[in-house]
Amino acid sequence: MSKVKTFLSNLNFKYLDHILLVVSTIVVAFLISLIVRKIAQTIIKKYSERIKVDPTNYSFLKNSLSFIIFSIAIIFIFVKIPFFNSLGNALFAGAGVIAAIIGFASQKAFSNIISGVFILIFKPFRVGDTINFSTYKGVVEEITLRHVVIIDYENRRIVIPNSIISEDTIINSDITDEKIRKHLEFGISYDSNIDKAIEIIQKEAEKHPLLLDNRSVEEINNGTPKVLVRVIEHADFKIRLKAYLWSNSNDDSFVLCCDLLKSVKEEFDKQGIEIPFPYRTIIYKNDLPKNA
Repeated sequence: MSKVKTFLSNLNFKYLDHILLVVSTIVVAFLISLIVRKIAQTIIKKYSERIKVDPTNYSFLKNSLSFIIFSIAIIFIFVKIPFFNSLGNALFAGAGVIAAIIGFASQKAFSNIISGVFILIFKPFRVGDTINFSTYKGVVEEITLRHVVIIDYENRRIVIPNSIISEDTIINSDITDEKIRKHLEFGISYDSNIDKAIEIIQKEAEKHPLLLDNRSVEEINNGTPKVLVRVIEHADFKIRLKAYLWSNSNDDSFVLCCDLLKSVKEEFDKQGIEIPFPYRTIIYKNDLPKNA
């Protein structure tokens, strides 16, 4: 009996340092995880408010930090304790092929997650912004760690993986200033009065409630018109005029331009300003004189 007690006593002293190492490592990992999660929660909440996103969309990122910390702690225990070290080597050697297959299969998923984190941090667009991406245009409805949802002007949802939208060029109409300057062109004939046409365009634009006066105080004092209209080209059969129209948003500019296309055409008709179209003179061979 005394020999058994002695053996157990020696056994306890032999593995006491290993037990302390395991316990202390787990406690330290728990404390680090708690601190890091608090910091991550504060950062995620701060940036999610800036891009108008529910912070719960990024709960996976916060939880993954704990997983990484405890994984490091387990690896540390396996390395420091000889028994676990040999056991871990055997397990890792047997699972190497499976880990490689899983890593290769999840490459796209990790790429989308990392791109989602970059979108969260650098904010190239926010929920509610109007963006042009590739051939798509619409309003950002949702941003997650995997994808971005855009609702277009036909009320369709376009789901774009983060890794794809991060690699392309994006036109954001609302990222800093929602105001937009739209360029609207009109063509008049060479027989029409250019000054009269410019006056009509300016008058019709200034009457529209969605037009924004974006002139500075200096420009107003210098007599700069609210709507600037320039002659930009003498084309084959028309003179091209371009009007520069400011409005508060992308949607307002669309309505403004549509209304002006109608009202300016009606006023051109009243004032005798011709919107030309190509003329073609056709000569039939049978109508020519025989000696021609």
